[in-house]
Amino acid sequence: MTDQQTPPIRLPLTLVDSERQVVFGDRRYPTGEHLPENVVAGGVPIVVDGETVGWVIQDSFGGRVNDFADSPEARFLADLNQTTLWAALGSAFIALLLGIVLARTISRPVKELEEGTRRVAQGQLGYRVSMRSQDEIGRLAGSFNQMSADLARSNELRRQMTADIAHDLGNPLSVIQGYAEALDENKLPGSPEIYQAIHQQASHLTRLVADLRTLSLADAGQLELRPQIINPQDLLEHSVLAYFPQAEEQKVALRLDVPQQLPDIRVDPDRIVQVLNNLISNALRHTPPGGEIRLSAGKDGRWLAIDVQDTGTGIAEEDLPYVFDRFYRGDKVRSPSGESGLGLAISRSIIEAHDGRISAASKPGQGATFTIKLPLP
Repeated sequence: MTDQQTPPIRLPLTLVDSERQVVFGDRRYPTGEHLPENVVAGGVPIVVDGETVGWVIQDSFGGRVNDFADSPEARFLADLNQTTLWAALGSAFIALLLGIVLARTISRPVKELEEGTRRVAQGQLGYRVSMRSQDEIGRLAGSFNQMSADLARSNELRRQMTADIAHDLGNPLSVIQGYAEALDENKLPGSPEIYQAIHQQASHLTRLVADLRTLSLADAGQLELRPQIINPQDLLEHSVLAYFPQAEEQKVALRLDVPQQLPDIRVDPDRIVQVLNNLISNALRHTPPGGEIRLSAGKDGRWLAIDVQDTGTGIAEEDLPYVFDRFYRGDKVRSPSGESGLGLAISRSIIEAHDGRISAASKPGQGATFTIKLPLP
């Protein structure tokens, strides 16, 4: 086997001596060739001590082919440049495809959110968008769906509340108007019973308007409070004494169970008594004769916890999350007792105005427990 010899690299120039003989040349001007004067004249003279001793003829001057272009190094560089060019084009193409895919992946849910926002703005409350991922955009879609559902529920509650207010205002007004027309037209003789009925309906209207005003003030953050440091046992005893005669009349045991030393709290006593009265009144309406209502209190970390527990009919599980909503009634019928259905909503507003919490727990047939938590000073 014979070794292949790499041809020598030819420089892109020809060296000619003072006799115009090629000293270093290539295929066109081989070494030893005597060049014409006109060819040598196109070269660069080599001057030593003021005397021309030779010439250098460059390929670009003579229009010759560059022998270096055929060298292995030149071919390697050409291949490398071509490979780099194709790699760059391939990378740009792949990047373009990935960009299109990512853009569609991002833009599609964004467009759906934009469409959902437009529909909700047009009144289609409750409109939902698809959740396609669990990333930031997916969580944004979930938040949008929750917001849309909350808006739909709030709108439904607003409509229901409007209907309930109209109903609760309409009933006593109809009674008062009926009696007034009958008395005015002498169709009905005046009597203490009629006047008492008119007075009761007017009082109911007054209570309803007062309740609505309290709620509107709470919603606007303008519910007036007159806080003072007070022992909670005094508030509990006051409420128990106020409802003790009614409890005895209904044959319901009303008990107070508190420890000897309760920490003082800073509250508006009139507002807290209003809340306790609402809870006790509700418990008396739903506790049958022979039942029991127990008020208890104790320290729970940084809170004072007050429980109002009864042994009445309890609250259905599906109704429990909505008992503090305005005008909400679990039986879906109007209350014959003349109550406005705002008591628990007002209670929640008052407790939250004190930076506290109120919750309800119940099992049907086993009574209900309402828990108030007020922050300790």
